[in-house]
Amino acid sequence: MQIIHTTKQAREFVWNLRRNDSTVGLVPTMGALHDGHLSLVQASGRRCDHTVATIFVNPTQFAPGEDLQKYPRTLDADIAGLRSAGADAVFIPDQDQIYPPGCSTFVKPPDVAETLEGEFRPTHFQGVCTIVLKLFHLLPTTHAFFGEKDFQQLCVIQAMVRDLDVDIEIVPCPIVRDPDGLAMSSRNRYLNDRQRQRALCLSAALRQAEQAYLGGEQNPKTIENQMRSILSGDDQNNGVDSIDYAAVVDSKTLQPISDLDQPAVALIAARVGSTRLIDNRVLCAR
Repeated sequence: MQIIHTTKQAREFVWNLRRNDSTVGLVPTMGALHDGHLSLVQASGRRCDHTVATIFVNPTQFAPGEDLQKYPRTLDADIAGLRSAGADAVFIPDQDQIYPPGCSTFVKPPDVAETLEGEFRPTHFQGVCTIVLKLFHLLPTTHAFFGEKDFQQLCVIQAMVRDLDVDIEIVPCPIVRDPDGLAMSSRNRYLNDRQRQRALCLSAALRQAEQAYLGGEQNPKTIENQMRSILSGDDQNNGVDSIDYAAVVDSKTLQPISDLDQPAVALIAARVGSTRLIDNRVLCAR
């Protein structure tokens, strides 16, 4: 596996692969890799002739006071994991390679970015769109692989690619969960044992949402209330510490819906201790 540090090397590496009509998959990451990330590399290996991953903790998607400085960095383990998963190369740029001095251009996110995360982290998707579009230019691959755990991020990137006519195929990949049901996340390592147990109420709330929908419940508000009840717990020790949202929305636009006769997704963002966690479950496919 080749390790690349400069934008010039990254672009040349991908174009050399594509000159022979090879397909190349891109797996963008911020490092602190877990099996969920590595499943994207493996999915690319099944779909494409070659796979390139990236590791870059993108400062523009963190607001002041968020966890940019303490975001976990495990570079040696990440490189070993990518090599084992079958990546052909990993691009690990310094910040000046991505945002050189004087850089002042950012991408305005599409409308689907305005709700949910857009309300609680208003500058987040501007940073996401900017870094992802830059990576698409720097690494002109044929495919890019994104996990469905960041469901709104996936919707945002799909809309950006469509709206700006970016010549790349976005491949969604399923959420990977630990055996106890917790969705894998780099931020899970912030949780102590007790907090991790409490965090299981996110997946429990989403299971309840799915069961209610499959049982015939058609009122999104009823399902949202059921999710909030589970997230709140029986007492202060069993639930989350705060809920940003527990919503059932249109799975394409992420706008509120009045009934469940259309494609829908349940999404949660909540804090356990100081750790903010997100999860989701599609109730009715697009």
